[in-house]
Amino acid sequence: MQENIIPHSFNVSKENRTKIKNHNSFLMWFTGLSGSGKSTIANAVEQTLFNKGVHTYTLDGDNVRKGINKDLTFSPEDRKENIRRIGEVANLFVDSGLVVLAAFVSPYKKDREIIKNTVKDVNFVEIFIDTSVEECERRDVKGLYAKARKGLIKDFTGINAPYEAPENPDVRIDTTQTSVEEAVEIILKKIKPKLYL
Repeated sequence: MQENIIPHSFNVSKENRTKIKNHNSFLMWFTGLSGSGKSTIANAVEQTLFNKGVHTYTLDGDNVRKGINKDLTFSPEDRKENIRRIGEVANLFVDSGLVVLAAFVSPYKKDREIIKNTVKDVNFVEIFIDTSVEECERRDVKGLYAKARKGLIKDFTGINAPYEAPENPDVRIDTTQTSVEEAVEIILKKIKPKLYL
């Protein structure tokens, strides 16, 4: 089957698309436990970039699982496929000239490496929202930890499924020590050299 797939070459390149937007495109990958603050911080970063005229798009775990990945469970195999699909979608968005923000638990180091390889190292910024399971469970914004403790959710990361923390993320945010506003500033400072042409 693969031998019959021949990619078409198009005249408009990623470079053309980024030039017309006056900024580079890349992927910011927010990883951390459920309730760590990934989506909140990604949302605040996107709003700030948008206000500066940067073309952005955010991919979020819950939102994506309602559409493109609604057929997947939370088993290790389906988690891997979930992240693989997101990587491919993010890669298309980066190619289109957008700054992509992706907020996913993405518990496995190997799967995050696959994303990095898919979009290319130069286009990848790993942001670890480092919030302890105890703090996430204390917040329990969505009530998921309580359900997991009662056995109503299986394969829940941090309770009965593992989370492999990044060893050398590009940015590490401890939300017990850092406000959302401070996190945005830290992230913007990190990406500024990568962002502008």
